[in-house]
Amino acid sequence: MSKRKMLQFVNVAQQTPDKREAEARTHDFNEIYAEFSDDRAGDQAARCSQCGVPYCQSHCPLHNNIPDWLRLTAEGRLEEAYAMSQATNTFPEICGRICPQDRLCEGNCVIEQSGHGTVTIGAVEKYITDTAWEQGWVKPVTPEETRAESIGIIGSGPGGLAAADRLRRAGVQVTVYERHDRAGGLLTYGIPGFKLEKDVVMRRVKQLEDSGVEFVLNCNVGEDISFDAIRGKHDAVLIATGVYKSRDLKGPGAGAKGIVRALDYLTASNRVGFGDDVPEYESGTLNAAGKRVIVIGGGDTAMDCVRTAIRQGAESVKCLYRRDRANMPGSQREVQNAEEEGVEFVWLSAPKGFAGDPVESVMVQKMRLGPPDATGRQSPEVIEGADYVEPADLVIKALGFEPEDLPTLWGETALEVTRWGTIKAEFGSHETSLPGVFAVGDVVRGASLVVWAIRDGREAADSILKYLDQPAQVAAE
Repeated sequence: MSKRKMLQFVNVAQQTPDKREAEARTHDFNEIYAEFSDDRAGDQAARCSQCGVPYCQSHCPLHNNIPDWLRLTAEGRLEEAYAMSQATNTFPEICGRICPQDRLCEGNCVIEQSGHGTVTIGAVEKYITDTAWEQGWVKPVTPEETRAESIGIIGSGPGGLAAADRLRRAGVQVTVYERHDRAGGLLTYGIPGFKLEKDVVMRRVKQLEDSGVEFVLNCNVGEDISFDAIRGKHDAVLIATGVYKSRDLKGPGAGAKGIVRALDYLTASNRVGFGDDVPEYESGTLNAAGKRVIVIGGGDTAMDCVRTAIRQGAESVKCLYRRDRANMPGSQREVQNAEEEGVEFVWLSAPKGFAGDPVESVMVQKMRLGPPDATGRQSPEVIEGADYVEPADLVIKALGFEPEDLPTLWGETALEVTRWGTIKAEFGSHETSLPGVFAVGDVVRGASLVVWAIRDGREAADSILKYLDQPAQVAAE
């Protein structure tokens, strides 16, 4: 890759990685975007304006040094670009694939605002780190010194793994407790392979294992081991469980067979991708093949469900969302991909009830947008007399997630939670009401983005290290 001058946005048009045609990609769960070639990645990186106030960086939750690693990529200094990217982001190859760049870095790119088309930051980020793996630049963590202190991390999603990496680099002993049989949390079982192929997650897990992080799998805290026992074994504990309790549907017939939770459905599909035996999939309970599928919700989980159903061979797939396209929370890029693949979006619609057991149809009520609510978004209102019936053989609830009642499940009533059930943790330090116990990610924020969990995990690791050093400071005084 030759050295390039920057500010090429006036001479070089924006290009995104090639995307497989919808007809081809809907028959498998492989990622839909191709890799940039060396020259193409360099050309696109050189479009960066190197602006004095990089809004891409300030709008990234991790505040990645985006202009710097774009310049290094344009100059062909890829190993340095990877080192720069890895310095602020524990998993850049994952963020490059699944971050909603259109709402974060790319959506705030200065040249995008000037009408030249954003720098394709996510695709370059993915290219840099994939190249680093291919070239062997990604190594197991080798701390300069080993410390005796031990940290227990409950949950191996992005927040827990990011903290584990940072703590291990500091030489601390790290044990991660995970309820499933594979580490990775939603990265492994919640996000479909067409957005994040599973070997990308598994190689990061192996890197951490090779670095000395211990994973205790199939371990459900509160059942297989008590929370109190974990606190007793370790010098500090980090809670990074995520939020797994699905919001439920209301209305007549909502408990019928054939109405399933999004996470159950996506987990079954991902397990099949790993080659696991999944009886619920084989029986058709969590399999969309040949069915008329209705997905209820408008977030990224709903997009994952509709696109998975297409790949499983559904007869038809419709997505009901109570607001319009402009007000949906999911990525517009994902909506476009879903539409290309044959998903039909039914905007301004919501379920009123269900008929049949197993489910045979959904009573749909039409909505309109009224005055803004407390968040500033227009509130949906029912249009009376505009109901209609939509046939369905499988209904998938993708209405968002809520935290489990951890104080009750773990028998730890002193663990303070908010009125929403999320764990109370100090901003910045991530300390909870319990001494030596920290919390990060969705279990604190509510359902949020992977990149925010990574930031939380890194911040909490730094706070834990300060906490471990406190006794030494007190003794010195």
